[in-house]
Amino acid sequence: MPKRQKNNAEVSPKGSLETLSQREVQQLREAGSGSLYPLFRKCALAILNTGAQSDNAKTILEAYADFEVRIHQQDRGIRLSLHNAPADAFVDGQMIASTREMLFSALRDIVYTQSERDNRQVDLQSSAGITDYVFHLLRNARAMRAGVEPKLVVCWGGHSISTQEYKYSKKVGHELGLRGLDICTGCGPGVMKGPMKGATISHAKQRNRDARYLGLTEPGIITAEAPNPIVNELVILPDIEKRLEAFVRLGHGIIVFPGGVGTAEELLYLLGILCHPDNSELPFPLILTAPKTARQWLVQIHQFIGETLGEAAQKRYQIIEDNPAEVARQMAAGLIKVKNFRRERSDAFHFNWLLKIDEGFQRPFAATHENMAALHLQSDLPLHELAANLRRVFSGIVAGNVKENGIRLIEQHGPYQIRGEQRIMQPLDALLRQFIEAGRMKLPGALPYQPCWQPVD
Repeated sequence: MPKRQKNNAEVSPKGSLETLSQREVQQLREAGSGSLYPLFRKCALAILNTGAQSDNAKTILEAYADFEVRIHQQDRGIRLSLHNAPADAFVDGQMIASTREMLFSALRDIVYTQSERDNRQVDLQSSAGITDYVFHLLRNARAMRAGVEPKLVVCWGGHSISTQEYKYSKKVGHELGLRGLDICTGCGPGVMKGPMKGATISHAKQRNRDARYLGLTEPGIITAEAPNPIVNELVILPDIEKRLEAFVRLGHGIIVFPGGVGTAEELLYLLGILCHPDNSELPFPLILTAPKTARQWLVQIHQFIGETLGEAAQKRYQIIEDNPAEVARQMAAGLIKVKNFRRERSDAFHFNWLLKIDEGFQRPFAATHENMAALHLQSDLPLHELAANLRRVFSGIVAGNVKENGIRLIEQHGPYQIRGEQRIMQPLDALLRQFIEAGRMKLPGALPYQPCWQPVD
């Protein structure tokens, strides 16, 4: 590996944390030397490493093993002192503005998350309590805009995609921006960047100076997928389950582009929620789309949903092939239904309180070998429960692919063993192997992919 260039620098807040109470400053100083420091260091390194062609958290951390960040108190707030930071985060010795904003957003979210958890009034033992916790985290990050009509479109898809797929996601983003719609993604590369990049041009054409490019991530993901520089609002949720709930509570509609296991996890999460009986009448526009070159992905994912969850789940989404303008038109039409429904029910535009989410979708899933082997994959489960367990399978594989802890577990104990009914296991294994063949498991240029799972009858 070539030697990495590194810089030392001192930076003050911009975009977040400009004004702080004495108590908040003390919390941040404690974070700089206490148990939160390793977590903040990992997130800070990922943000400073924006643009790197690696999705392996372990590799990035090892390349900058001597990176340090320290928090200092000053008259009106704090200052960060960085040592051996990635040089690409600077221009002529000055940190890039978007990087500086995201760096302090990470510090804000990590400290506030811990502060909320320490609050005895926070209830993480009930579904309603977890939803309230997510609401408080998003409100602290100023991610909700009260009174603004529904126009936030979530875009899901892979980081390891072809050039044609990336250009297609940009075209869809451009069409969304022409219609005044804002973009929310997982904030990384690939499909998480393409729609944002396309929308920047169309928002400029429409002279929209308040366009939002919202990125939602979590510590295990951000260390593997650094935020792309277009993101102008970054929010770090404490785990993947809180992140997924934030997507569906904040977003007014979702577009799914080609992707791998992470995209499948997100889609199964949403389908499991939408298939809950309590959500049967709730409008939630969901569109699966791809260019002609990726038509096979649409066929494969649609077939997998049909073979595992059935026709009821397939009816909850539209498939639109190779037509960016039609995707945007259908999404805009769907958002009108969302607006009317929420007005009739007196639900907030900025947070979907009416959406029923079972605790099974909210409880953090630890991707250990024991937990993966114990997942119940049987067709006799209620539809939304089977979707929840399938989501956990894909979540575990994401962990084994790119998350530091997951990679180490696979290195120590070998592949996860996944057991289940053959009617479920056969299409599951087929889809995963199709992802490998299509190169959807790793960034281009990586070593040949080694599966981190084994199907067991």
